[in-house]
Amino acid sequence: MRASGVLMPVSSIPSDYGIGCFSKEAYDFVDQLAEAGQKYWQILPLGPTGYGDSPYQSCSTFAGNPYFIDLGELIRENLLTEEECSSCDWGDNPSYVDYEKIYNSRFLLLRKAYDRAETESNEEYQEFLKQQNHWIWDYALFMAIKDSQKGISWAEWPREFQDHDSGAVKKARQELNREMGFYCFQQYLFHRQWMKLKEYANQKGIGIIGDVPIYVAPDSADAWADPGLFQLMRTIFLWQWRGVLRTRFPRQGSYGEIRCMTGKNIKKRVTSGGPRECSDVWNFMISSVSIISEVLTSIIPFLMETRPQRKATGRKARDLSFSMY
Repeated sequence: MRASGVLMPVSSIPSDYGIGCFSKEAYDFVDQLAEAGQKYWQILPLGPTGYGDSPYQSCSTFAGNPYFIDLGELIRENLLTEEECSSCDWGDNPSYVDYEKIYNSRFLLLRKAYDRAETESNEEYQEFLKQQNHWIWDYALFMAIKDSQKGISWAEWPREFQDHDSGAVKKARQELNREMGFYCFQQYLFHRQWMKLKEYANQKGIGIIGDVPIYVAPDSADAWADPGLFQLMRTIFLWQWRGVLRTRFPRQGSYGEIRCMTGKNIKKRVTSGGPRECSDVWNFMISSVSIISEVLTSIIPFLMETRPQRKATGRKARDLSFSMY
């Protein structure tokens, strides 16, 4: 049976706080889908956005984007106040998501909510941690160490932190316990609100069509915690592969610097990041595509056409002509 639906990223839903989230407006959108006779809501990835604000380079394949947490619900739970939320700078264009301003405001508010939440006595929260035990602690530790290293890639952390099972990492797990709790708390809020919205949509007869990144990001908790699952060439680390484009994203607001390396270190102009300031990378990619295209052009087989001989011989012999698109 045929059915129809609408693609709507959560980030594009109207919001008072700079970016679409699991707020009342999301429930209103579900109602509109149901009233219009739609059957599906297709969403883009829900994972945390990486540097460049791309959901396809997420720091975790399991975690949810804390930007989608409804601050209004936290206000109703007395974890935040309306004044605290409205006093933040979310940008002045309701049609544009200013990720830099969201980054500078959102985590400050979530930290306040975390400080006020009584997580130790919250049975629902403790049960959530048990259910997500297979990934959440590695993710929380990864993010806590990453913050302590000013956001640089784990491949550039001090050597003692690059090894997930090193003594330094075990010590960091104790020293950064509070910070790890903050990242776990974010995931608890995300999971609770998302499942509530999804259940509401399902009750309205709306199915969710998900979307996930094709690959696991190199700079992710997954690659760091379980390097044996990936071809990381641990002896020289991922970013030192010969012939591989090297990207490095230390934290600068919501952007990062970008460098290139092919075979050896090449001095390139270091950009401040963002879509308009990545000319070095784009030039490298375009030149690579051009080279690949030339190679493919030289080796692609010709399209063979067969034509019957003009002179009838009584046999089905063919002469050959070649053409190429």
